[in-house]
Amino acid sequence: MREPYDTSGSDGVEPLPRGYRVGRWEVTAPIAAGGWATVYAGRAVDDGPGGAGRTTDDEDVALKFLLTEGLAARQARKIAETARREVEFGRRTRHPRLIRLLDSIVLSEPGHPFLDGAIVLVMERAQCSLRDRLDAAVTTAEGARLITEVCEGLAHLHGTGWVHGDLKPDNVLLMADGSVKLSDFGLVTELTGTHGYAPPMGTFDYLPPERWKAPLGEHGVRVRPSADIWALGIMIHEVFASGTSPFPGATPVARAAATQEYADGRAPLRMDNAVPPFWRELAADCLAPTHTARAAHTAKSLLARITARQETETAADGEAGRPAGDRGSGRPAAGRRRRTRAALVALAVCGALVAGWSYAVRDGGSASAAAPGESAAEASAGTRAEAAGRIRVFNAEQRCTDRTDRDPECSLGLAIDPLRPYTIDNVVPTRVWHGDVLAVDCHFPQGVSIVDELGTWSGQWYRVRLPAGSARPTAWLPAVRTKDRPAVPQCPRPTPAR
Repeated sequence: MREPYDTSGSDGVEPLPRGYRVGRWEVTAPIAAGGWATVYAGRAVDDGPGGAGRTTDDEDVALKFLLTEGLAARQARKIAETARREVEFGRRTRHPRLIRLLDSIVLSEPGHPFLDGAIVLVMERAQCSLRDRLDAAVTTAEGARLITEVCEGLAHLHGTGWVHGDLKPDNVLLMADGSVKLSDFGLVTELTGTHGYAPPMGTFDYLPPERWKAPLGEHGVRVRPSADIWALGIMIHEVFASGTSPFPGATPVARAAATQEYADGRAPLRMDNAVPPFWRELAADCLAPTHTARAAHTAKSLLARITARQETETAADGEAGRPAGDRGSGRPAAGRRRRTRAALVALAVCGALVAGWSYAVRDGGSASAAAPGESAAEASAGTRAEAAGRIRVFNAEQRCTDRTDRDPECSLGLAIDPLRPYTIDNVVPTRVWHGDVLAVDCHFPQGVSIVDELGTWSGQWYRVRLPAGSARPTAWLPAVRTKDRPAVPQCPRPTPAR
C-alpha cells in the first residue's frame, strides 16, 4: 500500500529502529519515505505511575519526520516554513474533515547528525489514501460519498479563509471508519481579502492553468480558492475514471501542456465516458479554464448541488421502496443504506472493515417554525413538560477536560437534527463545555453515527433543553459527548428537515 501521508520522497536515509522515542511517542514501523520527509507508524507511550513505558493501544499515530541534515540553508528554510504552516494551521483550524495535528517536536540528537534539528509532526493515523482507493473500481455511490466528504472539508477550509494549495488524491485520507479527511497542509495559505501568497510549489497535475503564468513576487505566487476548485475537478474525474486525468499525456509535464492547450482554447475538454452525467457536469464547472469563470463555483455551492441531488434521490428511492401506506413516514431511505454499504466497501479495499462509518453525506436544510429535526408538537412539548433527567457533557480531548475556563476551541456543538451530519450547518448557536449539566427529555437510538476524538462511535442522541431565551427550546447531544446514560424514554422519530 502506498503511503497516504504526502512526503515528496527521502532516499538514502538511515531507518529508525522500532522503539525510537519522540516525546511521548514511540516508533513502531516505517511507512514510507520521500525527498524531504520520512513517515513512521507510532504509538503513545504511558510513562505515568504503573505505566512502565508500555505503549497504549488507543493512540496509533503517524510520525512525519522533516529532515534538514545535509540540506543547503535555503532548502532547510523551505522545510522549516512548510512545517510552520502545518503547525499553525493545525492549531487554528479543526473540523471532522481535516486530519488532526496532535503534536510537533524539534529533535536534538547531536549523536545522530541525520536526525539533529529534524522536525517531527505527529498526526492522526489514516488507513490509506484516496490514491490507494483508486487502484480498484469505485462505484457511483461510493464515489459520490468520497467527493461529498472532500467538498465538506474544502467548504470549511474556504469558509474560514484558507486555501489548501495542494489538493490531490494523495492528500485525501481514508480513516479506519471509512470517513474522509484532507491532509498535508504544508502549502496551506491564509487569505487576505480575495487571495493569499504561497511558495511556488505544487503538483503539476493539479495546478490550474493561470498558475503556470503567475508572477513570482516578494511574498510568493498569488493563490485563490479557485485553485482548489480546479484540483477538485481533476479529482472528480479521477474518482470515476479509475485514476485517469482528463488531460492526456504520459508524464505530468505532458499533461500540463495539454492543460494549457485546453485553457488557450486550442483543445476541448474531453472526459472519460465512465464519469456519470451529474459528476461530469460538476467536474466541467470546476475545470472552467479561467479563474473568473471558475470563481462562480465555490466549494459551498458545489456541495449544495451535490446535497440537493442526493436528497432528491434519497426521497425518490425511499418513496419507491416503501409500501404505499408507509410513504412519507420518515423511515430510513434506500439511498442512505446504499451510501453506507459504499463506505464499507471502501474500508474493505483499504484493508480495515469496521462496523459503521461516521458523518453521513447528507447536509443542508432550512429552519422552519418548528426547527428541523423537531415537529411542532415536540417543540411545544419541550417547553411545557418537565425534563426526564439530567446529563453531563463530556469532551474527549484531554486538554479541554483539564481547563476551567470556557475556551472557545473547547466548546462543543448541539445538533439541530440527529438525522443530518454533525457539521457546522447543523449546530445551534448555543455552545456547551465539558462538565456542563443539561436537562434531558429523551433519547433517540438511530441517528447519524458519529465518532469522537478517541475513536468511540455511536448513533444514539439525547434531546436536551436549551436555556431560556435561546432561538430553540431543545437541541440534540450525541451520546459520544457524554459518559452518562440517563434512564429517559425513547424519543419519537424526529421530523426530517425539508
